[in-house]
Amino acid sequence: MNRFVELIPSQSGKYGEREALRFRDYDTQVWSSITWNGFKERIERAAGALLVNGVEPQGRVCLFTQNCPEVLITHFGAFYNRAIPVPIYATSSRDEVAYIVKDSGATILFAGDQGQYEIARQVIDECPTLKFIVTLHPQVKCAADDKSTLTWQEFLSTGDKLGKEVLAELDKRKQSGQPDDTMYLIYTSGTTGVPKGVMLTHSNMNAAMDAHIERFDTIIDDKTDISLSFLPFSHVFELGWTMVCLCTGIRVAINYNTKEIQRAVKEVQPNYMCSVPRFWEKVYTAINDNLQGAKPVVRMMVKQAIRVGKIRNLKYARMGKKAPALIEKQYQYFEKKVFNKLRGAIGVADGKMFPTAGAMLSDNITEFLHAVGINICIGYGLSETNASVSFFTAPGWTIGTVGMPISSIQVKIGDQNEILVKGPTVMKGYYNKAEETAKAIDADGWFHTGDCGELAPTGEIILTERLKDLYKTSNGKYIAPQVLETMLGQDKFIEQVAIIGDGRKYVSALIVPDFEELKAYANKKHIEHPTIEDLVNNADIHKMIEDRINDYQKDLAGYEQIKRFVLLPKAFTMESGELTNTLKIRRAVINKRYALLIDAMYAADYRKKKDKNEPANNQNTVN
Repeated sequence: MNRFVELIPSQSGKYGEREALRFRDYDTQVWSSITWNGFKERIERAAGALLVNGVEPQGRVCLFTQNCPEVLITHFGAFYNRAIPVPIYATSSRDEVAYIVKDSGATILFAGDQGQYEIARQVIDECPTLKFIVTLHPQVKCAADDKSTLTWQEFLSTGDKLGKEVLAELDKRKQSGQPDDTMYLIYTSGTTGVPKGVMLTHSNMNAAMDAHIERFDTIIDDKTDISLSFLPFSHVFELGWTMVCLCTGIRVAINYNTKEIQRAVKEVQPNYMCSVPRFWEKVYTAINDNLQGAKPVVRMMVKQAIRVGKIRNLKYARMGKKAPALIEKQYQYFEKKVFNKLRGAIGVADGKMFPTAGAMLSDNITEFLHAVGINICIGYGLSETNASVSFFTAPGWTIGTVGMPISSIQVKIGDQNEILVKGPTVMKGYYNKAEETAKAIDADGWFHTGDCGELAPTGEIILTERLKDLYKTSNGKYIAPQVLETMLGQDKFIEQVAIIGDGRKYVSALIVPDFEELKAYANKKHIEHPTIEDLVNNADIHKMIEDRINDYQKDLAGYEQIKRFVLLPKAFTMESGELTNTLKIRRAVINKRYALLIDAMYAADYRKKKDKNEPANNQNTVN
């Protein structure tokens, strides 16, 4: 029997009526609870329903929905059947959903809300293995002629009257699970090409759990601890972290609407929450904005508090050392007067640890967060490695790294500084793609991550860039665009950045401003802006952005600096195909879609137009 078949019954026996999951009620929007006993009972019903509806051992079921308790219930119900959940991002397009359902050969598609149901209805006829749809949100309205959809409650009820033979078959499936069984089929979001189905086995997840629980030895069985699920369960990072929580008895609060995350954080007050760096960049920006409007005496106090916080938490606590008595006394004063209030305003007053991965986070923000007592734990991993390859080790982690590799896996640096990984957390392979698997995992078992980096003298990983994203200018200089994008991402006026420069004479950028911040600035400076286009084309706005860019890049080598940029009047989106479901830039799409604007930045007559003070396609020259 596999570990995750036994997990919830074991925790139910241990914790009983203690809260396991928390979620917003669909109708009232009030936070409600599911106990460990209730969780176990719901899983048993789902497992029976999956069996009677024809799901076979190692058969696939797709879940196309926002985060909700039904996702986890279905996952564990599938494990009871030796079946495989296939998470699909709630924001996926019709074509992406159709591809994943067909490629996986799923027999059931669970759809969350009305929009997902409509897409599911569109793809069912072109997916030969798909038998029916199950809607999760009770307010979904099905088409009058729909004969192939069940509600969640209708689905569960199909397994409520299991005969002895069916129960015996379910028990047989539970007992016959093998470590090499595929546990999850997770499709990569794909910055290039079609998505690939990553096969993660039960042994992969077991190894990951053992390594995480070993590293997080400060996690104790505390019934008051709660983690907020911020990222979607279709993201391997959130999925893996949620499994850590369930294994250690941490309650999981499930956030359904991603647009309400700020509200959810304040209401739940999580002790733990995994997130992407962008969340903390916005927190950092908001704090600095509030400080700018504060009285001088308050700003001075906070500045002094942060100075003391950096000494105490980064020089001493980070290394497991006791701070000098005077520093500790000052820190405790500021903890009460400044830091506790600051964290409380965010919603993490009693935060213990916040795993953070998925992109780069600037050293400046990392230092700031730790100084004020927000313990972000930066890590690195991929779907193919079952999330974590490495993360901060306490004590002794180093700023500028993505931490120490987890136990039981090996890391080495290959050709072109590519990070290679080997160990029990590495995937079985890509589903239905033997050739792609052979390219990714070499004959010696090393998985080629496609990420560039180096190993610090401490053994920690320093992440530099995606191998395929490295740019080489026409002058032969290599540029790491993500480093520049991360640097500018700190700025409150900048929401998104796409660095351009491959084969070009110099570096340029497509910049999506934070339109609300830009409007506020324009109002303050009495700049007229009837439309967004007027705003991004305004010369004073451009000069302000130019000055801020120059300030950020003043310590960079000349060839690394952004020389020209364009302010775009609309954001990059998943719907337009410019972003993946994990919000990574699809550079090929952006380069093609904005080819005319990009070419204009390098046109020979651009400088002449600029010198004449004539707007040139919404562009600006830096330096």
